[in-house]
Amino acid sequence: MGMALARSLRMRDLVIMGLLFIGPAAPVGLFGTLDATSGGVVPLVYVVATVVMGFTAWSYALMSRAVPNAGAVYAYTREGINPRVGFIAGWIILLDYLFIPAVAYLFSGISLNALVPSVPVWAWTLLAVVATTALNLTGLHKTRKVTMTVLIAEVIVLALILAGGLWVLWQQGFNRPLLAPFIGIDGVNSSAVLTGVSVAVLSYLGFDAISTFAEENQGSRNQPGRATMWCLILAGVLFVAQTWLGALLSPWDSQTLQQQPELQGKAYYVIVGDTISPWLGDALAFVKALGAAFSAMVGQAAAGRLLFSMGRAGALPGSLSQIGKRSGLPVTALLAAAAVNTVLAVIAASVDNGLSHLVSFVDVGAICGFILLHCSVIGLFLVKQRQRSLRSLLACGLMPLFGIAVLVPVLFHIHAPALVAGALWLVVGLVILWRRQGHATAAF
Repeated sequence: MGMALARSLRMRDLVIMGLLFIGPAAPVGLFGTLDATSGGVVPLVYVVATVVMGFTAWSYALMSRAVPNAGAVYAYTREGINPRVGFIAGWIILLDYLFIPAVAYLFSGISLNALVPSVPVWAWTLLAVVATTALNLTGLHKTRKVTMTVLIAEVIVLALILAGGLWVLWQQGFNRPLLAPFIGIDGVNSSAVLTGVSVAVLSYLGFDAISTFAEENQGSRNQPGRATMWCLILAGVLFVAQTWLGALLSPWDSQTLQQQPELQGKAYYVIVGDTISPWLGDALAFVKALGAAFSAMVGQAAAGRLLFSMGRAGALPGSLSQIGKRSGLPVTALLAAAAVNTVLAVIAASVDNGLSHLVSFVDVGAICGFILLHCSVIGLFLVKQRQRSLRSLLACGLMPLFGIAVLVPVLFHIHAPALVAGALWLVVGLVILWRRQGHATAAF
């Protein structure tokens, strides 16, 4: 049985999967929270977040070309620094790849329960896990039509909302000054913006998953990197456009949303339903529910590739590296990822504030993983390969340093409970690393 994945993915497939994982309307659920947190400058928050993620996308592009491996940050850090740090990077980024699908599955279950209350949240959540896991086990290249249809549906609904919102603004005027969502009404609080960015980063998580499919890329080595950049640019434009529109249409100012937190989660849906069209509000809720399930599907696929790569290297049990003879897919790793997603999502669906508890894990793992990614670029190209040209110093030294510099403040603006959870996860990883050193010396 081979230890390499089948090459079956094209540029379009990579971009579609990245956008599906992110979700074209990802800011919808966060809009009210971000408006209250940032002082009403949500579009500015997304501009800053796109720039922050741009540095990370640059490092992903460099490393996916140099190390076309399904392990992504795990593989990059192994090559750029050393296997032990690679294990820690892989373990930390698992918080992103295992918990984001669980968040998306639970969100899908909550949304579908709102549409059909007779079916409990946990049942909808479990149905979403089973259906999308079955699709993953057939192979992502065989689900192109389904994933494309879901993405087109999301984009169409979002386009109708943008068009309808512009018409309303043309007819009725703005509820806030035109540039206020970027410059504020009484100026901009940089600390509030950074706090908002630490939350908004959650909207982008998923574009980096493209790198986990590099081993299945059938194009040039540059293709995953280009797909990552395109995915980020398209998502950034959509995020800024829809939040700018929402801010101009919003009947509440940021102070009102701060004082009435119960309005925050549903703010964008209410804005669309009340000011544009009730049926568009319902359509948005439906495509968000459907899109979340397919976002989870891509996240589950990415988590499976990461577990496969770590199993293949001996950092995790070798059984995770098994590949299906007919499918060429990491079947065992995919099922393991699905099992974790199911447990996390169904338990969270059964407790109060389960969604917020899951979300708290995600940002810490992703941002720490991104920082280690930047370190791996410097380690591989400047330290190990000793590249000293001006171009290399700028592309492989200065850009990653900028990436680290903008991520560290964001990391420390994450809520303290999430940082504690991330620290506990890291401790567990260190214990596993220590215990496995004597059993898998090749991996360490």
